[in-house]
Amino acid sequence: METVILAVVIAVVVLAVLGGLVVGSRRKKPLPPPPPAAPDITAPPAEPHVGDEAETPREEPRRTIEEVDLPGGGAPTAVEEPPVVEAPRIEIPEPTAGRLVRLRARLSRSQNALGQGLLTLLSREHLDEDTWEEIEDTLLTADVGVMPTQELVDRLRERVRVLGTRTPDELRALLRDELLKLVGTEVDRAVRTEPEGRRPGIVMVVGVNGTGKTTTTGKLARVLVADGRTVVLGAADTFRAAAADQLQTWGERVGAHTVRGPEAGDPASVAFDAVKEGKEMGVDVVLIDTAGRLHTKTGLMDELGKVKRVVEKHAPLDEVLLVLDATTGQNGLVQARVFAEVVDITGIVLTKLDGTAKGGIVIAVQRELGVPVKLIGLGEGADDLAPFEPEAFVDALIGE
Repeated sequence: METVILAVVIAVVVLAVLGGLVVGSRRKKPLPPPPPAAPDITAPPAEPHVGDEAETPREEPRRTIEEVDLPGGGAPTAVEEPPVVEAPRIEIPEPTAGRLVRLRARLSRSQNALGQGLLTLLSREHLDEDTWEEIEDTLLTADVGVMPTQELVDRLRERVRVLGTRTPDELRALLRDELLKLVGTEVDRAVRTEPEGRRPGIVMVVGVNGTGKTTTTGKLARVLVADGRTVVLGAADTFRAAAADQLQTWGERVGAHTVRGPEAGDPASVAFDAVKEGKEMGVDVVLIDTAGRLHTKTGLMDELGKVKRVVEKHAPLDEVLLVLDATTGQNGLVQARVFAEVVDITGIVLTKLDGTAKGGIVIAVQRELGVPVKLIGLGEGADDLAPFEPEAFVDALIGE
């Protein structure tokens, strides 16, 4: 019994000690701090105005827009309208009648080597074999051609022998007659643009690179407009950069519409569309400018033949004009042969005839192709393309 009582006493003592330890540890542990009070929120300082210190803005008097004076006190400045692009001014081309006569002085300055050279030789007192050989050389140098030269020299020999004493006027008349026979006065040199029973007339312009083909097409449009015709231009030269722009500029000057296609596009398609639009518009003439090409390039020449065939689905071509550079001389004849085989040339346009003493190419190219020279170019001016007139041409060669 005593043992049980002793155990109970020990247990009570142990519990008392443990309870004291727990209470003591709690007293030593610091209490957590109280939660902070809500902070006072103040507005941020205002951004300073230009030229002001960084401080809170002050109340300032305000004015309405009606009370504010505009600079200068004048009315509001009107907004400028964008400039209006004016349409190109339509030019009135120089009449074609007698144009070559008016340009005779320009032609004669560069052709004196032929005409005046022959007159000087024929004026010699004694015309021996050496003199006749010099006459032949003069004609050949002027690109008259071998066969025409021989014919002319033979006729001159005969007429000089019969004539006997020769005055300068008689020699000039003699030479003029013989040159006119070679050039030809009975050939129809009109550019065919008025087909019977239908409109429009269709003209295609062909030639090698660098002969002035696009420029010639533009000048030909001026010739036709000067004669009272209406024109549509077909820019079928899609291979040369800016060729269509160049042709369109020529057309705008005389009020001619230009049909064009994408660069490097199908030239036959452009030519076809040009003829189609020309018919719909009821114009008199459609001029088709084709790409310049080397006569030695078979593929390009075949393409030219394709253009011709496509155009003829609308109507037959009335003219195929071959543009030749007069300065190329006999080389131009080689080019002419190939073009004639592909597209049936009907007329020749000689350009740059004012810059060469080789006027005999007129005779040679007609003999070679059997087609007439119909137009000649005598300069860079817009109206320096003239219908070919044999009498005016020969008079320019031999001078007054």
